[in-house]
Amino acid sequence: MSEIFKAIILYFIFPGFLFTAVAGLLSTWIDRKVTARLQWRVGPPWFQPFADIIKLLGKEMIVPEGVSAFRFVLIPVLGLAAITLVSTMLWMVVIGGSSFTGDLIVVLCLLIVPSISVILGGSVSKNPLSALGTSREMKLILSCELPFLISVFTVIMRSGSILLVSITEYQASHGAIAGNLSCLLAFAVALICVQAILGYVPFDIPDAEQEIEAGPYIEYSGPAFAVFKLTRAMMLFVLPVFLITIFLGGINVMTWQSVGWFVLKYVLILTAIILIKNTNPRLRIDQATRFFWGPVTIVALIALMLQFIGVKI
Repeated sequence: MSEIFKAIILYFIFPGFLFTAVAGLLSTWIDRKVTARLQWRVGPPWFQPFADIIKLLGKEMIVPEGVSAFRFVLIPVLGLAAITLVSTMLWMVVIGGSSFTGDLIVVLCLLIVPSISVILGGSVSKNPLSALGTSREMKLILSCELPFLISVFTVIMRSGSILLVSITEYQASHGAIAGNLSCLLAFAVALICVQAILGYVPFDIPDAEQEIEAGPYIEYSGPAFAVFKLTRAMMLFVLPVFLITIFLGGINVMTWQSVGWFVLKYVLILTAIILIKNTNPRLRIDQATRFFWGPVTIVALIALMLQFIGVKI
């Protein structure tokens, strides 16, 4: 029992939730600050994302009439729990070098839970705009999951394993997986899919503020809405870390040099996400679907075929 309690504190509470939450909120501040500068605005202070969460936690939560309060509150918590578990599993690999069979598959399953929680939350709120946003969220996830899974399967073929530890060990001896053409294409596909999973422009279709206000979140307020915002902030940290783990050599916290390389990789991925967000107009949901099931999936399949036939360049 003491070992279980120690593991919960060592992996789940501190790095899995607290560190990831802080890093995610700081990442959202960087996003907002850079976006503001690009628009010739000052932008918020560094503590603004933390103040927003604290403010929402102190506000009244209004539950729509005829909706189960228990389900209404539980749904956002499910998304937060899922992304915390993904973060915990990644930190277990980084800190302890521990893994279990098929943990990469478990991570992929858990990564879709926050989107499912958004869909469920929008469905129970009984608002027409929320229903529209829910429909868009569902179509967007169905569109981007296929190329995302194909890109990850390319990594599995390259490393020959579905264990995160084995993938990082393979990269330690053979170099970053994204170092050859097939996996570089797969990494580009995964990065575009991450943009959609995060709900960032040009894929902010489900909660388009200018069209449907906040979409699935329109009836959420107070602590429940704070949980949704915190989940999205944590995803902004966890998803790039996931890409670094399986594509860009993994993370080694044993030396300051390795930590520095990780920070550089994360900053580059975050910069790419912010640049895509600020240089593209919002797509319609039909355009996004055609984009993911067309060019993006084709590139992902090309990467998979190149890996299958053993192209080394």
